[in-house]
Formats: sequence, structure tokens, C-alpha cells
Amino acid sequence: MKVKLERIDNNYLFEVVNSNGHRVLLDNKSKSNGNVKGISPMELLLMGLAGCSSIDVVSILTKQKIFPTSIKMEVDGEREPGAIPALFKKINVTVILEGDILEDKAKRAVNLSFDKYCSVSKTLEHTAEISYSILLNGQKIM
Repeated sequence: MKVKLERIDNNYLFEVVNSNGHRVLLDNKSKSNGNVKGISPMELLLMGLAGCSSIDVVSILTKQKIFPTSIKMEVDGEREPGAIPALFKKINVTVILEGDILEDKAKRAVNLSFDKYCSVSKTLEHTAEISYSILLNGQKIM
């Protein structure tokens, strides 16, 4: 796995490209001058957590011939105020599933993702307490 980063302005704007040519703009969201034109690196970590877990959940459910009509995640990260570096100390994920999915299947898929398969979650858990809940068809089941 390899990515390349290049600074693309005279400020904090960078472009990161992966080996498939997919691009992400990174910026300093706390800068005092100019508009923020990209994602902060810490936001990108939270996006990576959501993406990694979502891929796991889809994979686990698909193997059981369960096909959700919608999968969404909301991720809130709390960093240590005033600390340098300001690591995430708490991360809360809300997994929102829609479709013909039994509660136990939804719980199992999400639990397996966060507790076993999601590499991003397993990496972040060394510095942050990660909690998660599940909404299935609008009802909180965990």
C-alpha cells in the first residue's frame, strides 16, 4: 500500500493520491487565513474508520445473503483538548442500517467488524475508547 502527497498551494493544501489514482485534498481546518479546501487529517482518520467498518458489515451480511437497502455511519471523535499531539480519546460510531435484516444478524456483523476485522478500529483502539450503536430501520437495537 502506497500513497503520494504533494503540496498544491503556498498554504496548507495538499493532494494525496493512492496507487489507483484516487485523490483526496487535505487542509488545515484550524488555519486563520483563507478557506478550508480539504479534509483535515484527523477527519480522514474518522472517515477511514467509517469506511473500513462499512466494508466489513457489507461483506459479512452479503456472505449471509442479506442485502441492506441502506448503510450509513455517523462518527464523532473527541480529542484531548490542549494536548500535543491531540489524540482521539473517545470515538462514537452510530451504524444506521435499513432493510430486511434480523436484529441478531445486524449486531453480529457490526460486532465482528469493530471487535475483529476493521484494521482502522483495531489501530485506533490503542489510543481511543471506541463505542458504537446500531439503528436498524429507525429503531435503536444496540
